[in-house]
Amino acid sequence: MAKSVIIIGGGIIGLCSAYYLQKEGHKVTVIDKSDYSSGASYVNAGYITPSHIISLAAPGMINKGIKWMFNSSSPFYVKPRLNYDFLKWSLAFKRSATSQKVEKAIPVIKDINLLSRELYQEMKSSQEFDFFHQHKGLLMCYQTEKAGEEEWKVGQRAITEGLKVENLSKEQVQKLEPNSGLDVKGAVYYHSDAHMTPNNFMEQLKVYLKQNGVSILGNEEVIDVHISDNKVTSIKTTNLAIKSDEFVIATGAWSQNFAKKLGIKITIQAGKGYSINVQKETNIKIPAILMEAKVAVTPMDGFTRFAGTMEIGGINHKINKNRVQAIANAAEKYYHNLKIESKEKEAAQCGLRPLSPDGLPYIGKSSKCKNVTFATGHAMMGWSLGPATGKLVSEIISDKKYSLNMYPFAVDRFS
Repeated sequence: MAKSVIIIGGGIIGLCSAYYLQKEGHKVTVIDKSDYSSGASYVNAGYITPSHIISLAAPGMINKGIKWMFNSSSPFYVKPRLNYDFLKWSLAFKRSATSQKVEKAIPVIKDINLLSRELYQEMKSSQEFDFFHQHKGLLMCYQTEKAGEEEWKVGQRAITEGLKVENLSKEQVQKLEPNSGLDVKGAVYYHSDAHMTPNNFMEQLKVYLKQNGVSILGNEEVIDVHISDNKVTSIKTTNLAIKSDEFVIATGAWSQNFAKKLGIKITIQAGKGYSINVQKETNIKIPAILMEAKVAVTPMDGFTRFAGTMEIGGINHKINKNRVQAIANAAEKYYHNLKIESKEKEAAQCGLRPLSPDGLPYIGKSSKCKNVTFATGHAMMGWSLGPATGKLVSEIISDKKYSLNMYPFAVDRFS
């Protein structure tokens, strides 16, 4: 049965949800408080990552966070603050960061990533789009033996999950990347991964949705929500009052604040990441993560993007120049032919990623509200998981059989 659906949030998750919902025949409206031109969906590394099987809440992450807390250019930074939501999230993160829980999450993360990769490929071959999409894998590049050994353990675990992974010597890496001046001891090569140019795809997706009857409204912030009998009946935005059968919350780092309006507790913190675009030819052909520096490198359509850092410090868009400089320094340290110009660093952008405490997204309904579906908390995998999340959202609202077991993504799991 066709329903009217309001999607709040116009990033990759919101737009992919709109894509699959309109395919099911629903009447869809997307609203966002921005003008659909900025945010994490536009500045991310563009990775589709079945290789990222270890969640952010891994054992040892807390110790690293404490060690790096006082270093303004460290790859992972947590700003300590006496804030109830932050403390609650930290406690849940600590409880999630056990070997047993991380192990349990591995097949879940892998399966949703593989589903998403398949759906991106379907979109690519559907003739509806013409976006940049390459399946070249991902090189986890290391300059120290210790980092190489740690990553190869992950690689071997990924092999038991059925992924193709190779442990490459320095010479083998240079054969793959002969002209980039890459200086490493070796790399763990995940063949499973693909990459895209985010802003290119976001633009095409918006055009497609508009042409197929989806209303896309910008600069509309939700000010008020009306609830009756465990259901949202209508919402009031900056300029409109809108009724609908179903509502999807895809508000990313803002989701926790939004959920509070509904009396629902979900635990999320904003994790800020930065990216620098280099327009000139870098001769980098294969996406890479520079392991010691935690910097992601993506050869995109017409430029190369260097992205990195995870800064947990609340919702703000302040650009920390030390972090931008740290990304540039790392890139130049690994790629000897590379020089990142001052103007490129000055044009660096940031985006906020929604971090759940256990590294798994929230997808589904809360027991507190019958007609609200959450699609948030994807951490660094928002881009990768866009289509899979959109598909699952459409299956929930259309009362269809789910493509995956939904239990691990339960919205009420921390409340």
